[in-house]
Amino acid sequence: MTGARLCDVALDRSFGRRDPRVEREQALAVVDLLENNSFLPVGHEGGPYRLRIKTADGRLVLHIADDEGTHLVSHHLSITPFRRLLRDYTRICDSYYEAIRRPGPERLEAIDLGRRCIHNQAAELLKERLSTKVLIDRDTTRRLFTLIYALLVRNSPHQLLLI
Repeated sequence: MTGARLCDVALDRSFGRRDPRVEREQALAVVDLLENNSFLPVGHEGGPYRLRIKTADGRLVLHIADDEGTHLVSHHLSITPFRRLLRDYTRICDSYYEAIRRPGPERLEAIDLGRRCIHNQAAELLKERLSTKVLIDRDTTRRLFTLIYALLVRNSPHQLLLI
């Protein structure tokens, strides 16, 4: 299973607003993800794989290709199960960025702990939703959630995450 990994990850950038904070988190997640990941589409052997993440018709779409770009499979996931976690994550990230501007590391540490907790919950949900489609480890799932969050924040009206 040495090839069971991602060699490239791309987010749909066809539309959407830019938030420098989210863009920075996204860039770090891509670097970390490509440096160390475990990713094996069920029913496929070999690898490495290319992953393109986008949204279509209110669903999350994961396009998986081999390392040469030949399409292998696409998975469509409903965003609905993630809405509460996305809403909570958006709010706590906003609080985190606000706390950075104020003195007092105690508040920042508490907010960061809450942010990580929600991030872990969302990553576990993602792993569960992908369990029949892609074999993936915890760290890879966490980084993928970061990318999915960045995509959803960029490509949807802010109120979508607050519903």
